Amino acid sequence: MIQKIDTERIPIKLWLDDLEPGALQQAKDLANLSIAFRHIAIMPDAHQGYGMPIGGVLATKDAIIPNAVGVDIGCGMCSLRTNLKHIEQDDLKKVMGIIRQTIPVGFKHHKKRQDESWMPPLEKGLRIVSQEYESATFQIGTLGGGNHFIEIQKGTDGYVWIMVHSGSRNIGYTVAEYYHKKAVEENKKRTKDIPPKDLSYFERGTEGYEDYFNEMNYCIEFALQNRKLMMERVKNAFTEVVPDVEFSNFINKPHNFAAWETHFDTKLIVHRKGATRAEKGEWGMIPGSQGTSSFLVKGKGNPLSFNSCSHGAGRTMSRNEARRSLSLKDETARLKELGVLHALRHKRDLDEAPGSYKDIQEVMAQQKDLVDIQVELTPLAVIKA
Repeated sequence: MIQKIDTERIPIKLWLDDLEPGALQQAKDLANLSIAFRHIAIMPDAHQGYGMPIGGVLATKDAIIPNAVGVDIGCGMCSLRTNLKHIEQDDLKKVMGIIRQTIPVGFKHHKKRQDESWMPPLEKGLRIVSQEYESATFQIGTLGGGNHFIEIQKGTDGYVWIMVHSGSRNIGYTVAEYYHKKAVEENKKRTKDIPPKDLSYFERGTEGYEDYFNEMNYCIEFALQNRKLMMERVKNAFTEVVPDVEFSNFINKPHNFAAWETHFDTKLIVHRKGATRAEKGEWGMIPGSQGTSSFLVKGKGNPLSFNSCSHGAGRTMSRNEARRSLSLKDETARLKELGVLHALRHKRDLDEAPGSYKDIQEVMAQQKDLVDIQVELTPLAVIKA
């Protein structure tokens, strides 16, 4: 931990030196919630989100906040190691070409319904999921936009790795939006301890609480299956170009979710929004940007962070600011110099340029008490929307 703020109802513990004013106010709003337990943890990649800082960790006893999970429920990353020690750039280009043909990005979906075996089982009582299920069969195995990516990397362990970052697509967004609105309605019924609108919550025992928990868990599982199907398509692309390739060491980590855990001898609902669970010995992934290192880590199980760490480098400027202020020429030259097959084509892509993100090496230094680095990964090729 780097600093602590003691001015609010409960402390705010931060793993960074400087938090932008908007995100700081959001952290204070969390700390002043009557349902918040013990302290708020803010990870080194933190920046302003919607209601709660991205990179924030909140624990509660008897309530759940949809906006403390976020609109991309279950968003996370998975990694897979190949047995390759090297891949020729011509082969890498072929692999990337096949990936682009088989995995839709941005707002694009599959033209055909995907094999239903990839979908999590649909149980009774999942009202919004049931409405969105059919369209989700066309969306599973798709990347989406924003900071979602497929990246081929070279590790310090000598192997070529694959990393995929994506979430629950429209099904998660629809569940999140519906239950946030329901939580706002619940909020209006309260006569005391009224939270800010963006932090409206369901109390344990209410219908909305149970319903949101069930639908959230479905979306978390859908997001995992989405990543797994994309990883299968990436594996197929490698196999088509390099027939003898083998795969192992699969790792999956969500970073937008809420789950029951025990901390400080208390059973709690831990909300992680843009934060990764890092229990002692637990594997995780912390990506940089398409021009910087990513890391495979093992958690240290630091109780002060509710056994958490950052989920990435974190933004240093808004998307609009990046498009206004960064130079496409400079950013692409930087990536070319590094030899990365990158995804910067137009000025509109600058919101995902390396210059729009914090220094990942500094972020890692700020969380030495949260994780141990196992493998550093250098980008070779990246796909983004």
